[in-house]
Amino acid sequence: MEKEIIVVLGPTASGKTALAVALAEKLGGEIISADSRQVYRGMDIGTGKDLAEYGEIPCHLIDIAEAGEQYNLARYQHDFQGALEKTGRNRAIVCGGSGLYIQGVVQGFSNTFVPENEGVRRDLEALSDEELDRRTGKNINTRKRKIRALEIAAFQKEHAPLPQRDQHNFLIFGLDPPVELRRKQISTRLKGRINQGMMAEVETLMASGVSPEMLEYYGLEYKYISAFLLGFLRYDEMYTRLETEIHRYAKRQMTFFRSMEKKGIAIDWIPFELALHDKVAYITQRLSPC
Repeated sequence: MEKEIIVVLGPTASGKTALAVALAEKLGGEIISADSRQVYRGMDIGTGKDLAEYGEIPCHLIDIAEAGEQYNLARYQHDFQGALEKTGRNRAIVCGGSGLYIQGVVQGFSNTFVPENEGVRRDLEALSDEELDRRTGKNINTRKRKIRALEIAAFQKEHAPLPQRDQHNFLIFGLDPPVELRRKQISTRLKGRINQGMMAEVETLMASGVSPEMLEYYGLEYKYISAFLLGFLRYDEMYTRLETEIHRYAKRQMTFFRSMEKKGIAIDWIPFELALHDKVAYITQRLSPC
């Protein structure tokens, strides 16, 4: 039977979590995070997990990887299917601002995002063309493509997606606050997170052995705060540049969501002036009868 899955997306500081939680309370649902950074343990304030906001609502795909790892889309697609299985008959509500992850589960698995594996490639490079042909069982016209095909096969064997017995219907709803309101909320939230101890969180990650290069990989907050802690930026430089870059990031998020629409993914943009309970009603009125 087809499962109807609600998706709540929007740029940073647009109120996605509050809406997803209110929906879950109304519908008896469970939340599946679609945030590329909230998967990491020990990265709470900088990624905006706001775990207390969920209350008793079950939430999946948060704190599933260690800081220092490089989580990716292929892993998320696999883990998403597992999380969806865990929701059972309950309503699944996907919530997040990582457009690539949302697009990845809506449109399906893509070999483009299978990460490179240096160990597998090294072993395959040692094989003859004849052996590569035998293993691929396909008429692949270059050695490089043969190795990539086998690399993908090895990844899929290790991270085999759970069987999808049913096709799912994604109902995607977007939050797009006016730019000035979005900017105000971003600035207010940044100040709050600094006061909550975001600097100490980055210090702890550095002390645990997470490298500056990895911290930069994890996003703006970790990039600029670690640069300050290492003495490369003054505090005022760090704060100003971080605030500016978060505003730019929110703009890039909206650009990506619009690109999803151009690729045929329908997004129902909720009138932002609606109160929270009216946004919940806006969505529930568009669901199929149970």
